[in-house]
Amino acid sequence: MRKTNPMRSFSRFILSLFGWHIKGSIPANIRKCVIIAAPHTSNIDFVIGRLAYYVLGVPVKFLIKKESFKGPIGWLLKKMGGIPVDRSRSNNLVDQIAHLFTTADQLNVVITPEGTRKLVKTWKKGYYYIALKANIPIVLGFLDYKRKETGFGPLLYPTGDYEKDFQKIKAFYEDKTARFPEKFNLSPVH
Repeated sequence: MRKTNPMRSFSRFILSLFGWHIKGSIPANIRKCVIIAAPHTSNIDFVIGRLAYYVLGVPVKFLIKKESFKGPIGWLLKKMGGIPVDRSRSNNLVDQIAHLFTTADQLNVVITPEGTRKLVKTWKKGYYYIALKANIPIVLGFLDYKRKETGFGPLLYPTGDYEKDFQKIKAFYEDKTARFPEKFNLSPVH
């Protein structure tokens, strides 16, 4: 008899309680990927997304500012898969994360290209270059508050032509509604 995972059951219950549904999945043969988490305009985005990963049984790591790792919450964030990031200085994060993929049998790293919950004019490109360097796909993870859906869209294998690939990414996210729509921007990147 298969043992029930209490975190999976709890997460399913909480998402259901608030009317959220999970759509799509990461194909079973994909053992390494960068997962975009967008739109990202609220702290609640993290909670909904993390619950969905527990429901699906998808092991993930996620990048989060190092300041969040202080005190008991820091222990919890690490336990949940958090990787602290020092945003105050340039530290070659793309190379560091790409290297993690070369040493792991399975690794899914969630990245918010917006880099913050505030309105940004352009997405950070680190997620793209990590996937390109590690030769792995980008999975388009999403939250849609209008439909109360979270989950995964298509895979994108980066070609090295960021502008062209971003047009495909943009097309996927154009109909997704952020918790705070005025803070979500898909304008062309520079």
